[in-house]
Amino acid sequence: MGSILIAVDSVVNVLLGLLLLIFPPSLVEWLGLPLPSSAFYVRILGAVILGIGVALAIEFRREPGSSLVGLGTGGAVAINLCGGGALVAYLAFGDLSLSAEGKIVLWLLAAVVVGLGLVELVANLSGRRLSS
Repeated sequence: MGSILIAVDSVVNVLLGLLLLIFPPSLVEWLGLPLPSSAFYVRILGAVILGIGVALAIEFRREPGSSLVGLGTGGAVAINLCGGGALVAYLAFGDLSLSAEGKIVLWLLAAVVVGLGLVELVANLSGRRLSS
């Protein structure tokens, strides 16, 4: 189950990273999200998220004894819960001027990221109990 979660997390991060890296303003407007004055930080964030997705893919494909290690489940849990939690806090308590569509898109994204982090955490903790 752990490797399946790493693969799913990798795909989510690669897709989101590529979307932010490309940052098509027309799609952002269509989704009802605010356009920043500069795409610089959005694209840097996209590159970081893409890197996380690639690190997860490396870990997913890693052979036993390989010297190249990617990002494991523990790191994925930390990133997903921190990033998703910050997004939830911002949506719940921040003063955002978002359209209804924008709020829906961001709440769905937060649910996917936090949900994936929680599933990974539970799977990891369950696996430890089973092996103990």
